[in-house]
Amino acid sequence: MLLKQLVSTCLISAGLVFGALAAEPEDTLILTLKDGDVTIALRPDLAPRHVERIKTLVREGAYDNVAFHRVIEGFMAQTGDVEFGDMSDGYNARRAGTGGSSLPDLPAEFSRTPFVRGVVGMARAQDPNSANSQFFIMFAPAPNLDGAYTVVGQVESGMDAVDKIKRGARNANGVVQDPDRIIDARIAADPQ
Repeated sequence: MLLKQLVSTCLISAGLVFGALAAEPEDTLILTLKDGDVTIALRPDLAPRHVERIKTLVREGAYDNVAFHRVIEGFMAQTGDVEFGDMSDGYNARRAGTGGSSLPDLPAEFSRTPFVRGVVGMARAQDPNSANSQFFIMFAPAPNLDGAYTVVGQVESGMDAVDKIKRGARNANGVVQDPDRIIDARIAADPQ
């Protein structure tokens, strides 16, 4: 098990994914985007509370139709504001990115796993213990995030669809006008 984690960390650091290390269906998140499916291996070994929160919200349908409200070229795509980001019910462009869910914020679960291309992390406010429902997918390495944000997963396939998410203006901190969305989110173990 320790060897598997070490190999996984090395591959993630290099921005690679090794098929034999694929997550079990219970820990596999599938996001359907306009350009295809994105398969994410969730990492309960790194962040059990955060992964459980994501799975709870997915199973409630909370991430369906939620905007990628902040997308910065060469950095990351952020989504998951289930309070103000639902583009089919109550979307608020001015507030998207400021909300969470009806569940309480989570205590930080920082790790040594680096933020490289394809890593999925939890968004938070200045308080390290303020992550709730929002998450982001990295376009490129960002060592300044290492050890300061919670890593919850790694894209296994579908980065080409992530790369096609509409970008926001850099001078507007990546806020996207008429954003793309998560069409559907599901856990692979669940019946469709």
